[in-house]
Amino acid sequence: MLYNIYSWNVNGLRAVVRKGALEKFIKENNPDILCVQETKAKQDQAEIDFPEYTELWNSAKRAGYSGTAIFTKPPYATSFKGFTDNINIAYNWADDTHGDPTDEGRVLTVEYPEFYLVNVYTPNSKHELTRLKLREKLWDPAFLNFLKELEKGKPVVVCGDFNAAHTEIDLARPGDNEGNAGFTKEERKGIDNIINAGFIDTFRFLHPAETGRYTWWTWRANARVRNIGWRIDYFFISKSLKNNLKKAEIYEKIEGSDHCPISITLEF
Repeated sequence: MLYNIYSWNVNGLRAVVRKGALEKFIKENNPDILCVQETKAKQDQAEIDFPEYTELWNSAKRAGYSGTAIFTKPPYATSFKGFTDNINIAYNWADDTHGDPTDEGRVLTVEYPEFYLVNVYTPNSKHELTRLKLREKLWDPAFLNFLKELEKGKPVVVCGDFNAAHTEIDLARPGDNEGNAGFTKEERKGIDNIINAGFIDTFRFLHPAETGRYTWWTWRANARVRNIGWRIDYFFISKSLKNNLKKAEIYEKIEGSDHCPISITLEF
């Protein structure tokens, strides 16, 4: 059994549909499973017609903001939104002055026979780092504990926009961005912790030394054409799935968003 799993922060699902970019992408790549982030819509607001896929959504309470969705062909056992109750109880989300991130549709999980698939849109630390405390003290540890909790049942595949570049090889201008949102020591430590817990960064595992491979570019200063980008979208997998991993790719030429899609292929 092969699973070709794609992830894409579409920065507004209705916009990428209106451009024809999503239909073109699905037609050309035929993903078995597509995880999208930053949908900025509820299910009945997006004019999507892909009858071969089952649609699963976790939309933010706030209109036009955040949100995740999964489009899946393979059959699955269960799906659920957000964190488990015991994770929510363990963390005081009221500490975040921007609002409760668990109301923002940021996590969507599907259970397949061989693994759990977690789709995540990690909160941005904001330009003035006003949400960095949330990342360091609440979100990142809660999310990792959630993954470890799932892993007690079966292996975990997690993908999405983590809003952080891990190491200097993962962004075009690390020196200029040291300490900025997306490249603070706190955010990078959050990714360190995922890897130290036994999860594999699939792209770096298969492409350890490749440079200039990015998944997000600012709209400003013609950054995408100049490839002044960041790798902030990832697939992590449980260590037990290492031998099942066959491919990990980045699709820089696919347009429609300020992010590009990424993918992995797993074989069972």
